[in-house]
Order: sequence, then C-alpha cells, then structure tokens
Amino acid sequence: MTLLVRLLGEVVADADGRPIDLGAARQRCVLTALAIDTGRVVPLDRLVERVWGPTAAPRARATLHGYISRLRRALAGTTDVAILRRSGGYLLLPATTEPVTDLHRFRELRTRARITNDESQVVQLLATALSWWRGDALTGLDSTWIDAERLQLHGERLAAQHDLVDARLRLRHGPDLVAELSARSVEQPFDERVAGQYLKALHQAGRTGDALEHYRRFRKRLVEDLGAEPGTALQAVHQSILTTDPVALRASPDPVRVAAPPRQLPAPPSPFVGRSDELDRLDALASRSPTTVAISAMSGAGGIGKTWLALHWADRHADRFPDGQLFVDLRGFSPENAPMAPAVAMRGLLSALGVAPEGIPVDTHAQSALFRSLLVGKRVLLILDNAADTAQVSGMLPGSSSCMVLVTSRNRLAGLITGHGAQHLPLDVLPGSDARALLADRLGSDRVTAEPVAVDELVELCGGFPLALSIVAGRARTRPDLSLAALAAELRNLGLEALDDGEPDASLSAVLSWSYRALTADQAGTFEALGLAPGPDLGLAAAASLLGCSPAEAGKRLRELERASLVHQEPHGRWRMHDLIRRYAAGVGHLLPPAGRNTILRRVLDFYLHTANAADNRLYPLSASPELDPPSPGVQQHPLEDIPAALAWFTAEHANLMAAQQLALENGWHPAVWQFTWVLNTFQSRRGHRHDQLRACQAGVAAAERLSAPVRQVLAHRLLGRAYVELDCRDEATAHLHQALELARRHGTRVVEAHTHRTLASAWERWDDHERALDHATKALEIHRVLDDPLGEATALNAVGWCADQLGDHDAARAHCSSALELFRRHNDLNGEAATLDSLGSIDHHSGRHRQAVENYRQSLALYRRLEDINEAARTLTNLGHPHASLGQDDLARAAWQEAQELFRQQGRTEDASRTEHLQQALGQPTAKAPELVPVPPG
Repeated sequence: MTLLVRLLGEVVADADGRPIDLGAARQRCVLTALAIDTGRVVPLDRLVERVWGPTAAPRARATLHGYISRLRRALAGTTDVAILRRSGGYLLLPATTEPVTDLHRFRELRTRARITNDESQVVQLLATALSWWRGDALTGLDSTWIDAERLQLHGERLAAQHDLVDARLRLRHGPDLVAELSARSVEQPFDERVAGQYLKALHQAGRTGDALEHYRRFRKRLVEDLGAEPGTALQAVHQSILTTDPVALRASPDPVRVAAPPRQLPAPPSPFVGRSDELDRLDALASRSPTTVAISAMSGAGGIGKTWLALHWADRHADRFPDGQLFVDLRGFSPENAPMAPAVAMRGLLSALGVAPEGIPVDTHAQSALFRSLLVGKRVLLILDNAADTAQVSGMLPGSSSCMVLVTSRNRLAGLITGHGAQHLPLDVLPGSDARALLADRLGSDRVTAEPVAVDELVELCGGFPLALSIVAGRARTRPDLSLAALAAELRNLGLEALDDGEPDASLSAVLSWSYRALTADQAGTFEALGLAPGPDLGLAAAASLLGCSPAEAGKRLRELERASLVHQEPHGRWRMHDLIRRYAAGVGHLLPPAGRNTILRRVLDFYLHTANAADNRLYPLSASPELDPPSPGVQQHPLEDIPAALAWFTAEHANLMAAQQLALENGWHPAVWQFTWVLNTFQSRRGHRHDQLRACQAGVAAAERLSAPVRQVLAHRLLGRAYVELDCRDEATAHLHQALELARRHGTRVVEAHTHRTLASAWERWDDHERALDHATKALEIHRVLDDPLGEATALNAVGWCADQLGDHDAARAHCSSALELFRRHNDLNGEAATLDSLGSIDHHSGRHRQAVENYRQSLALYRRLEDINEAARTLTNLGHPHASLGQDDLARAAWQEAQELFRQQGRTEDASRTEHLQQALGQPTAKAPELVPVPPG
C-alpha cells in the first residue's frame, strides 16, 4: 500500500486515507522534512535544523536517530516507501515512480499544466492539483523551517489558483467567474493579478463599463494608500479593454443595468432517492404566501443530504422562478475558510442581479434594502447553502412574497424560524427502503439483488446516512471485483475509516470534523465527553454526571449540540447520537489526556452504579447492598421514590448499565464490575433478562477472581450458576454452584453456603430430581437455623415445602410453607410472601383443594404485580390456569395462560410461551394431557 504524506492538510495517511500514528509532533516533523525532498538525500545537519531550528541542542542528533527508528517501525509493512541512511543524511525512497505526497502530486500536475497546449486540459489539471489541498499546509507542526515552508506553499497554491483563472479566461469563461473574482477582489484588494482577471471577466460578461470603473477605483486605491501606479501588466489589460471598446471609457454606466435572469444553481444530484415527505412539504410551502422557508435540520448533521434535497427540489421547480435562481455557498462549516461575510455574499448577489460595482452601497443595511427592492414583484429562488447562523442570512431575505428562499445549515436556525417566520424542515437519516433504493440506483439492481444479506448489513452500518451510503456505493462501483459482503466486512471492521475516500467532500470523517471544528471550546468538550459515555443514549441526570455539572447546565449544553445537529432529543426526553456521529465523537474523546478521560468515565460510572444500587434497594429493601466507595466529585444523585420509579429507571438505563459494566471491565476497575453484577441481579431476574444476566454474571466472576475477596468470589459463582440454571445449561450451572459451595466451605461463609444450597435445590427441582433438591433445601434450612437468620430460614422452609409437595407429601409441604409464610409476613418480605403463596397454591392444587389453590395463586399474583416482577408473575399465571381448568373454568384458565404467554414473549422465553400455547390448545380435550409448567422456587 502506497504512503500518502498529507503535507497540504492532515500530516500522514496511507493511500486509502487511513491515518498512520507517528507519535510526537517532532517525529512527524522529521517525516515531513524528508517528504518535502522525497527521493533526495537530506543532509543530517539540514534535517536537524529543519526540525529544531538553527540553535538545536547538542543531543538533537541522537534524538533524531531515535525518531528515524520509530518512523521506520511505524511505516514497516504498511507502505511502499522506506527511510534509508545515506552518506551524510537520510532520504525517503518510494518503491514506485508515483508521487507519495500530495505536495508532489500537486506540483506534478502544475508542471504538466505548464507544458500543455490544450486549454481545457490545463483547466482540468489545475483543478485536480488544487483539489489536493486540505486546509492550511503542514497543520499541527511548528518550527522556523516549517513556518517558512508553509508560507512558500501558500504562495504556490495562490499562484495555481491564478493560473486556473487565467486558463478559464482564455476559454472565455469570464461570465462564470464574475462572482468568484468579485469576492476575491474584496479579499485581496491590492493584488494586481486578481484585479486584471476581474477586469477581463467583467469585459467578457459584456460589462465593459463596470470593468473600466473597477480599474479606476483600483488605481485610486493604489495611489492613495500605497503611493504607486498600477504595474505594466494591469495597465496593458486596461488598455486592451479601451482599445476594443473606446466608447465605454466615455460612457457613464447605469448603476443597475438590465441583465439576463441569473441561473446559478449547481447541477442537481443524480440519482435522487427518497425524501418524499420533505419534498411534499416544500411543494406546500411554495404554494403559500409568503414563502420564506428554512431547511435547517434538527438532526441534519453534515452528510445528511440537505443540499441534495434543496437542489433536487429547485431543479424540479425551476419553471416556477422565471426571474432567476440564485445560489450562494456561505461556507458556514468550510474546512479551509471562515464563514463568508454577509457583505461579500451580498455583493455577489447584487452583481448577479446586474448592479454595477459603483452602484453597490457601502452600508450593509443599504445593500439589503437594494436587494429587496430589486426583487419586488419578481419570482426568484434563492438557495443560501451551508449557513453558519441566522445573522449570516437575515440580511439576504427578500421581502417579496413571490420569492422563495431555501436555507441549509447544520445548525437549527431558531432565530430564522421565530424571527422571520421560516418553516423548520428537519432532515433525518433515510429509512431502510430508501437506503436500499439508493444503493440499487448507484450499483444496479442486479448487483444489489445478488447479495441481499450484504446489502442489509451495509444499510444498517451506514445507519441511513446519505453520504455514508454514497461513499459505499462509490467504493463498490470503483471495485466491481469486490463483493458487497467483503465491503460490509471492511465497514464493520474499520468503522469510519472505511468511509474515508481521501477527498474531503467524500469523507464522512472529514465532513463531521468540520462541524466539530466549528464548536466552541466548551461545546467541543461536551461532544468529546458524550463520545466516551457508555451505552446508546443518555438521560439528563447521567449527562449531568458525565459533564460534572448541574442537570440544568447539562440540558443547556446538550441543546447547543442539538442546534449543531450533533445530538438529538428523543420524544421521551433522552438524548442520542447517530451511531456514525458517536463513532467520530468517541474517536476525538479518546484523544483526551488519560487523566481527564478517566475522570469523565469514573463520574458517569459512579452515577450508574450508585443510582442502580439505590434502585435495587427499592426493589428488594431486605437484600444486602454492596459496599460502595463515595461517588466521584461532580456526580449528581438521582432520587427514586418507589418501586415503579426504580423499575422505570432500570428499564430506561439497562443497556447503558450493561455497557458501563463492560467499560469498567475493559479499564480494569474490578470492584465496580462486581458491584454492577450484584445491583443488576434483582431487576434482571424480575424482567426475565436472562441472557443479559448471564453476561453480567460472567463479568462479575472475571472481576471477582482478580480481587482478594473470597466472599465476592463465592457470590459471583453462585449468581453465575443461577443464571445458567435459568437458561437450562445444566453442566455449567452445577459446575459454578459446586465451586461456590466449595469456596464457601473453605472460607467459612456459612450464609452464602446456605444460599448456594437453596440455588442448587431450585436447580434440581427444575431438572425433576426432587430427592436431590430436597437434600439441598434441608441443608440450607439447617444452616439458616444455626445462624438464627429468620428470612433465610423462611426461604429454606418454602424450598423444603415445595420439594415435599413434588414428592407427594402434601401435609409436610403445607406445614413447612405455612411456617415460611408466617415468617415472611412477620418481617414484611413481600418477595418471600409471594413465592410461598405460589407454593401453597401448588400444594392445594395437587391435594385436590382447587378453589383454595386459586385463592393462593391470586394473592401471589397480586404481590408480584405490586412488585412489578413479570418473570414470577408469568410463572404464577401459568400455575393459576391449572386449578381453574380442574374446576371446569375454561375461560378463566385460558385467560391466565394467554396473559402468561404474552409475558413470556416479552422476555424472549419462546419455549415457555410455546408450552402455555399448548396448554390452551389442550384445554377441554379430555383425551389430551396438558403439560404443566413447573415453576422454580426462589434461589
């Protein structure tokens, strides 16, 4: 793979646009110093002077050799270039004759343009040469030599721009250059070459009087400000214009001349897919009066397709605006320039409408008034593209209701909406069907149809981002040998790097970087912190802790990023980034110093951990809580008043809590990993999140084994074993439960030993080994009685009673469960009470007391609903159906099983849902034996 050293913008990347990490700035400066003279030996002294300056320290040579060694390692196997030692210095040697830096490509194309006689070819070569520029030269580097080289390169760029204009003027493109040269003459008021080009362009556009007047004012400025006359070249241009049109010198041109209607719209995108709702809204707006509409996307990040939509609609309705179509790129988020000044944009608009330079007022308010006057009664479409803010465009809004203005911006222009009556048209990502249609249009339906799975993955990975989809399609078109599956794998593995085609306008990372660079320092810090946050979204309280500020301040900062279309608030109030924007934010966030990055991460992790612990205490107040360190400074406590509030918080944050635990594991914060396992367990059990519970417990075991805390290891293995029981993984479950039992006996943790016996009892009950289950339940009961643990004793009594019931000893079962129920009620343990009532329902059902069974099941179900434990509620509903069926109450049995089936489906428990469906089908068929769904007693 060939190296591409980006001297005209980013410093170093490979030929596919992927950056190469070269370490420190001076180390990158060494490569730049060699790359400037690719293929030529750079003497050692000159190399040292280029990097450190003329007063380099004596050790600079030794440091230089170290940098060279590290550069060689960084480039080894990645590129077709090598850094070689030669007598007296070093050189960067490419393996091919192709240029390896964009500077050399730029210079090679300029050289070819100088020796080419075909003017069209000259224009093409120079335009391509200038396309290699990406912002200022040698960004991120600093030395005396770098500063001088940067200045020289700027001069080369400027000369190439002038050469390109000269070539276009020779092709008689002057009318197309008037607006560009008008702006450039304002930016470079004393550049005689620009002045001469502007004279020629005006003359070719039939505006000879304007050209001569511009010369007069330019000469006056030179004489008054610099005390000099124009040079011979500019005087010759002036004389040639006089010679070809001598009458024009004597004419007194009208400040506003009659001009042909301007037709400035760029070519519309082709093909254009989707956006039917947005196009319909624009159609409706165009039929109303007044019709001033802003297209400013609340979710309209760079690359979302705002300009495409505006140009496509304008092309479809060009006939509605016979008096002209005006287009201005306001460069609100340009990588190279500051946003265009409103005065510069207005001069271009007035010039396009036929106003002579001397007729343009100096005062901006007067310019706006003239602009509005010129458009009175005319049907003109004005597209103000890429606006930075409302102030940039407000002076360019016509007052005539026959005109229409489309404003595109990455910012939500609230001032334009509220102050000027503009209609807000936010753009979001394309839906899946439109995204597939875009790929089909670009690649052909045959290729898309041939790999439907790969197309689905590409659509998902691109997330409906039009620019991302276009880059993928472009890559596929230029590589017809590459399967779409291979392209999807590349995008999946490389992420945003796979969406960098080397050209800034065709690189999603580059486009997003322009929005990032436009942020203030505080906004950029917020964006970076959001990129570090675990999970797919953020609540306001979590955001406040992440940012280390109050919730009110966090909301303000998030709304600022929302106006910049980098984050959006969902209807239920949570904040989310598009996945591709989030990947970019994560990239810049990970560039923060490690200490600052860890401070941010610990704040948000402490918020999740402490709030989850409080929520867990709401769900099960009698459960032991882990010992947590005090939260980090800046963490905002989030109060949870009751069980519904705790469950709602857990439900909203569950994915983020899982991501937070994984983040803690990756950073080696093992106590937090274990603590997340514990505080998540009750919620995950009640909601039936069995696979997530398994992952959380696996992480807990991995963390506990790194900690010198035997009790945590026992608990971790017990919880993991129980998670495996829920998933019917017998070998894994028994292995971890017996390991927990062995560790508990070895370290004398009797209470955990008892809990593990109870979990083993529930496991063997699930697997129909009731004798072994009774043995473990009895051992748990003995330990809890020795420890004088009444709630543990009650849980074990219920387990023993359940096992006795399954073995047919209903009297012993009822005695044990009745004792358990008394203890649970005495200590106000609603969870234990609900479980024991379920057991008593089973005992009554099996002993023929069906009406009492129904009553016990209903009381149990009421408690589970009060606790919002849908996992156990589904089991109890299933059990409730059996005594109803035995009493001939088929409708009530069916209703219970239908509700249970729905709850099982919500939890993803397809096998249990199928069993309840079979129960319904077998209902009322005396020859069919309905399979009972046996619940598992508490572990």
